[in-house]
Amino acid sequence: MLHLGVAPLLLLVLGASLGAAFPRGALKKSCSLSKYQFLEPSELKAVQKMKEQFEDIMLLSERKCNSRLFHRKWSPAELSVPDRVLLVEAELDLATAILGLPATPRFAETRKRPLAFLTQAREDLRGCMPTEASSHHPSGKLRHWLQKLQVAKKTETTGCLEASSIFHLFQVLNDLRCAALREHCV
Repeated sequence: MLHLGVAPLLLLVLGASLGAAFPRGALKKSCSLSKYQFLEPSELKAVQKMKEQFEDIMLLSERKCNSRLFHRKWSPAELSVPDRVLLVEAELDLATAILGLPATPRFAETRKRPLAFLTQAREDLRGCMPTEASSHHPSGKLRHWLQKLQVAKKTETTGCLEASSIFHLFQVLNDLRCAALREHCV
């Protein structure tokens, strides 16, 4: 027969109760975007190298694009903190989807590091959305831009979405920084 003392038995019951109350991984996740307040120079250099290589590719193509998706009359600092996170998450969704498309071997290698960085940032942002985010209603500014994004995804060619996304990656990184700064973004 197994004899347990009161203290070990109490710890065992308490541990099992807490395990049921908090699903696995729920206590590990926290929202910390502080690493995006000041981006590593090596990450910025990798994005710049990819952008420059893409500009060279664009010069050789006859691609004509009129997308003005990233041209906005407002800045992310004008949005609420939850709206900033939604904005950057949508921008990162587009950028990672575009950078994940097939490319020439040389360009695929160049974009590998920026894609990994942007994918990690997107996952970190998703961990920051509070559980009540589904009840959050975006502001009119953000809602209008999100609608514009959906229309562009349906009407623009993949090549034009690629060009717009890559040419505006530094804007996306600035928006990420603003979301990381939370209420301190001005």
